[in-house]
Amino acid sequence: MDWGKYGGKKNTNVDTIAVLETQIDDLSPQVIGYIFETLFQVGALDVFTQSINMKKSRPGILLTVICPLDKVSDCEQIIFKETTTLGIRQLRQNRTILEREIQEVEIEYGKVRVKVASQDEIIINVQPEYEDCAELARQFHQPLRMIQKMALDAWFENH
Repeated sequence: MDWGKYGGKKNTNVDTIAVLETQIDDLSPQVIGYIFETLFQVGALDVFTQSINMKKSRPGILLTVICPLDKVSDCEQIIFKETTTLGIRQLRQNRTILEREIQEVEIEYGKVRVKVASQDEIIINVQPEYEDCAELARQFHQPLRMIQKMALDAWFENH
């Protein structure tokens, strides 16, 4: 496929983000989902966990939060308040991000937002918004993958 024909804007951006990490081995897993929601509400860009083995062979998790530099304090407050951790590691990292534009397509079941990512005026990725597709799939009792494919097909037909 010739992605170049779809145009776009020259906008590859580099910014600096914070990566916050802490290891936890004494917290109920039920709390983790709540922590994710709370961190996203205050501006975290991404939150994820990894299973790890800790001292004395105890299973634990590595909680990682990626956030803008101006949200470090807010995210740390939540981590300290909602977990049993006694310390949080901070890293500063540069990241390169693609320019993103949200477009909308109409499919048989309704409207779907589509994220279009480009670099140097070349479209790199086109992805239907999960929440829009999931809502339509539930509402119309259709497979999620079918709704996603319909949205992509509609975008490509119009571009």
